[in-house]
Amino acid sequence: MNLTRLLFPAIRLGSPAPAPTINGVGGYILFGGTAEEAKRLTTELQARHNGLLIAADLERGAGQQFTGATPLPPLAAIGALDDTEVTRRAGELTAREARALGVNWIYAPVADVDFEPRNPIVGTRSFGTDPSMVAKHVSAWIRGCHEGGALACAKHFPGHGRTIADSHAELPCVDASAEQLQADLEPFRAAIDARVDSMMTAHVAYPALDASGAPATLSKTILSELGRSKLGFDGLFVTDALNMAGVLEDAHDEGAAAVRALNAGCDALLYPEDARGVLHAIERALGSTLPPERVQQALNRIEAAAARVDCAPAATEYGRAEDREWATGIAIRTVRVVRGTPRLPRGTVQVVTVDDDLGGPFPAPSRDVFIDTLRELAVDARVTHEPTADDALIVAVYCDIRAWKGRPGLSQASIAAVRRVVRPDAVVMLFGHPRLAQDHLPGDHVAAAWGGEWLMQQAAARWLAQHRTQ
Repeated sequence: MNLTRLLFPAIRLGSPAPAPTINGVGGYILFGGTAEEAKRLTTELQARHNGLLIAADLERGAGQQFTGATPLPPLAAIGALDDTEVTRRAGELTAREARALGVNWIYAPVADVDFEPRNPIVGTRSFGTDPSMVAKHVSAWIRGCHEGGALACAKHFPGHGRTIADSHAELPCVDASAEQLQADLEPFRAAIDARVDSMMTAHVAYPALDASGAPATLSKTILSELGRSKLGFDGLFVTDALNMAGVLEDAHDEGAAAVRALNAGCDALLYPEDARGVLHAIERALGSTLPPERVQQALNRIEAAAARVDCAPAATEYGRAEDREWATGIAIRTVRVVRGTPRLPRGTVQVVTVDDDLGGPFPAPSRDVFIDTLRELAVDARVTHEPTADDALIVAVYCDIRAWKGRPGLSQASIAAVRRVVRPDAVVMLFGHPRLAQDHLPGDHVAAAWGGEWLMQQAAARWLAQHRTQ
């Protein structure tokens, strides 16, 4: 019994000291770097270890993690179009490019329903606020992912959409009734019907489902009784990252969390920071508090998943011009008018940037793409911090979902910064969820582009170019 196959550590490409690889693991989750780096690494890993499940968070396309691959709009933006063919193609394109890079397991789609506007970690990652609509698009995305040749993962079971806390930082608790939570489960039922390969568990407590208050990741009642017996899911249950406070708060350390997760019904243990410590904890528990047959069942599911997918990088291209053109066209279609009549003024345009996403452990994307794209479209765009009354004004406001923020919207400092420069004729372009602008963001003419990645910056500039003043 190779217990190491239960582990799926993280590798961060492009960092000064990437995590070392470990012999015998079930696979890895990759973050960042270039597409070429990812392909080179996965080829090397598969040659050395064979049969690895190599995963990545690719909710917004392969370009979300790997520079050179095609990025896609956030799922909320795609969901707002409510076109299942777009969603299916997004899943197919994501999987096809992932496979070209040697990533064969995609941690997407998000099946959480965006019930709670105060949620600090879901927001634009969800297809929308209606369970039936979300279910429809989850199914379409999974279908496309399978067409592209990769394994899909619906997350975060049984639903992270009602939380007002971030499971990266603490253990959230959802006080909804069991009857209310049936709505949260609808997209997961649809995912199971679509033959989803895996589901990622939520480090969230649901007292109505498990009165012990244990997070779903550590709850046999939620995973084995609800997920397996009642819903009929027989694919892989993969934990959310084991280094997150939402699971450690209840289990106290990664090793204890891993043993409890396995007992609860999890199969794959994601992102242990101390992989060897977790392995030793499993070895100590095996045969006493951890039944060998439960571990063998988990290993069998991992092997079955690896057997269903080609583990070597596919002989296909990534970042093709036609795919980028399609993605850009979709992104432009998702830009929304929040209020007023935002129009690109004629003549010189001053651009003030208010960035709510600065700080945290990882840098925000470059904000130069918006300005550069305007200039490519023959707009005389000039960056300024102190706009004058002489020229037109665009205020670019960046406010993405970021794990370290602990809140979904703009800080008071960011709102004050916008208020300081905005004026009645200014165009405010929000790079965040449109609802963030409805109550608190100043400005008479506001449009929203859902997120601050370079694709959405480019789309916002092109959308403005299509909406010029006469």
